[in-house]
Amino acid sequence: MKELQSVKQRFGIIGNHEGLNRAIDIAVQVAPTDLSVLITGESGTGKEVFPQVIHTYSLRKHGSYIAVNCGAIPEGTIDSELFGHEKGAFTGATDSRKGYFEVADGGTIFLDEVAELPLSTQVRLLRVLESGEFIRVGSSKVQKTDVRVIAATNIDIVQAVAAGRFREDLFYRLNTVPVRVPALRERGEDIILLFRKFSVDFAERYRMPAIRPDHQAREVLLHYYWPGNVRQLKNITEQISVIEQDRDITAAMLSNYLPDYHSERLPVPVRAPEGKGFSSEREILYKVLFDMKSDMHDLKNLVFDMLNAGGEPGNLTESGARAIRNLYNDSDIRKDSFEPVQPVKVGYSSPRESKAIEDTEEVIEESLSLADREKELIKKALDKNNGKRKLAAAELGISERTLYRKINEYGLEA
Repeated sequence: MKELQSVKQRFGIIGNHEGLNRAIDIAVQVAPTDLSVLITGESGTGKEVFPQVIHTYSLRKHGSYIAVNCGAIPEGTIDSELFGHEKGAFTGATDSRKGYFEVADGGTIFLDEVAELPLSTQVRLLRVLESGEFIRVGSSKVQKTDVRVIAATNIDIVQAVAAGRFREDLFYRLNTVPVRVPALRERGEDIILLFRKFSVDFAERYRMPAIRPDHQAREVLLHYYWPGNVRQLKNITEQISVIEQDRDITAAMLSNYLPDYHSERLPVPVRAPEGKGFSSEREILYKVLFDMKSDMHDLKNLVFDMLNAGGEPGNLTESGARAIRNLYNDSDIRKDSFEPVQPVKVGYSSPRESKAIEDTEEVIEESLSLADREKELIKKALDKNNGKRKLAAAELGISERTLYRKINEYGLEA
């Protein structure tokens, strides 16, 4: 625990979340080895701090540490940047140049957004990881390097492998030791600690009193989704510190700086504008349900009219005939393929028959309660994803925190 606090103080890491502590502990434990490390987590979670922790606590701490953003280097020059090139290797190569793997020999290289590497470069990287060998662009001479590779990505790299955008053998070579950095929305009270730290920092920078959230504002901070994670929280704290005159921040003030704060993240019915399509499968589902309710209403009117008319199709009232026309026009049956069906008596008799009704069937209208539909959608999402709540929450478009609350509310615990 003492070492954990020392690491946090040294690298400015704020928070006590179990997932964050676990990631720091893994980084410190793996640092003395030469194992490759793959750091995963959403954009803005602070993944770039962990390679520095690993390098600082490793035996290579006196060697070079180079951080490379693979997504910021054009595809045509990425090989030259990483492995170097010889003079005349391509247009503009007026001199020979060392690549990052050659410069970082004996040290550590951090490949940020490694999933953005082209497949051809992935092959070269795999060779470096397996044998420590590389070849400069435009050269045939094999060179050796002793570099520890740490990689990071904010995408689901397993899906990238399945889609053929990332080599499976390279994934397993990089993923020798996985480190997952939790999203900000998972870290609970850490959000308040970070907000307070950023408030103090910006107060010192701009020479003004620090902002303070009230109770409701704290609740907003804790329940917001934070798609931009720590980076978004820091930017919003700076905006409020500079723009707002009042140092006591209310929920109303805070919500003005949170994009889509008032938008509901639960499965609710949405009517599509006239002439526009549906933006999600849920909208289609609710449109179908409302149409079914309307059709059932028309069908009940039709049956009621037939009962009053003695069950003979020729004796329908005007409203019954109109109901038939509406149902027929809304269906996909074409007139030229329509075949009349002989009426069949199903449990009722006409006024010309003296015997009583022999059979009746109770029609139970399908529930259209939003709570029931929400419960059903959550059950289907959990079944579809084999009970994995993170995947189910992503498919429903809600946070894991909200999904947990709904599971408890509806008693859906396995």
